[in-house]
Amino acid sequence: MIRNFNIFLLIASIVMLASVYALKFSIEGTAAERTALTALISEQEGQLSLLKADWAVLNQPGHIDPIVRRHEAELAIAQVQQEQFGAFAALPMRPARPDNEAMNALFEAIAQGIDPIDAILELEGIE
Repeated sequence: MIRNFNIFLLIASIVMLASVYALKFSIEGTAAERTALTALISEQEGQLSLLKADWAVLNQPGHIDPIVRRHEAELAIAQVQQEQFGAFAALPMRPARPDNEAMNALFEAIAQGIDPIDAILELEGIE
């Protein structure tokens, strides 16, 4: 009986030793992957900072202006003028009071199942 128990303990010890070795090997592999990924991330961050610096230099007006001047005629471009954006005088004024009759008519039409968008499209001749 004790002999069988000792054999069982010996086999259990060997199995545990093998599993601990496999676990150690797996953890070392994971650590190596992590180290490689950390090095790759560090390298890519360095490349990104270099690209950001290049982008900042290339976007400076002093760098872009000669290129624009050189290709201005071929591209038919000109500087943006303030008049292109419109003026405050062109904006419609806000109505003094809401049009209650129009709103009531709209709600009644919706309650009757009439789609007001379809009615507008029909008036415009789009449908």
